[in-house]
Amino acid sequence: MKAKLIKLLKTLIPIGLGLFLIAYSYSKTSPEERELIYNYVVEIEPLWIILSMVLGILSHVSRAIRWNYLLEPMGYQPPVKSNILIILMSYLTNLGIPRSGEFLRATALSTYEEVPFQKGFGTIVTERIVDLIMLLLVIGLSIILQTDVILDYFKSQGISISTILIGLAVLLIVGFVVLKFLKDSKSGFAKKFRDFFGGLIEGALSILKLRKKWVFIGHSLFIWAAYVGMFWVLKFAVPEVVDLSFSEVLVGFIAGAFAMTATNGGIGLYPIAVHKSLSIYGISAIAGNAFGWIVWITQTLMVVVLGSLSFLVLPFIASKNK
Repeated sequence: MKAKLIKLLKTLIPIGLGLFLIAYSYSKTSPEERELIYNYVVEIEPLWIILSMVLGILSHVSRAIRWNYLLEPMGYQPPVKSNILIILMSYLTNLGIPRSGEFLRATALSTYEEVPFQKGFGTIVTERIVDLIMLLLVIGLSIILQTDVILDYFKSQGISISTILIGLAVLLIVGFVVLKFLKDSKSGFAKKFRDFFGGLIEGALSILKLRKKWVFIGHSLFIWAAYVGMFWVLKFAVPEVVDLSFSEVLVGFIAGAFAMTATNGGIGLYPIAVHKSLSIYGISAIAGNAFGWIVWITQTLMVVVLGSLSFLVLPFIASKNK
């Protein structure tokens, strides 16, 4: 009973948070501001939406091809078209129940392509590790390109460089002490943590053992370049955002990426995170909110339409393959 309650809360809390944030955003804007945001969204040039969606589809195709490089060493090579449909299905499922898409991917792969669940799920975990590494690289690139702006922002908030350095030093020391404790502890939690962390490292290192590791890495770079590109091309849909540089847009992209993990598909939080991050560069709340909503609607619409079609098409494709 307790496990069912926890599972239900994990599903409902992100959805509830997203709906609350939508209501909060609505209450904080005047009727005139809401009308301006609405006009931005409905008057968007279709070309930018199409380009963004094309980049999104290419990223899914690349991910489907890359997935086979992880499955190949175990003796499995599903058709790329099946992989694409399974991936799109998983993204749609994640909009309803966070992280459920990973289990659906492994289940669908087992059902339609006869890849054992454990092996399929293991490759998905490895993919998630690679995605985390890529996100950290994007964050690192953004910090390097926007160091002055970030430091100026902290300074405007009354946070000095010395405070930041002291804070980082404290975090490193605390992290080292915690890791040391978990390494030496004999508790059940510590053992689970060591197993989990060891699995992450093993999954990341397994990439280096792939027969075509450089092709795999190339696909990983392309996937994340396409993600950034999806976000970047839509800046041309909002006149006030057009003049932002690539590195400035990258800050908004990272804010949106974190919003995606906090609520189901970023519902409610995504536009807020994007507009707050772009406000550092003088973008108004109206333009920032409009841009955030345009990006979120474009990405979500693509996932809903293609994901729904994938649920219908995959059984027929798999049957034909067999």
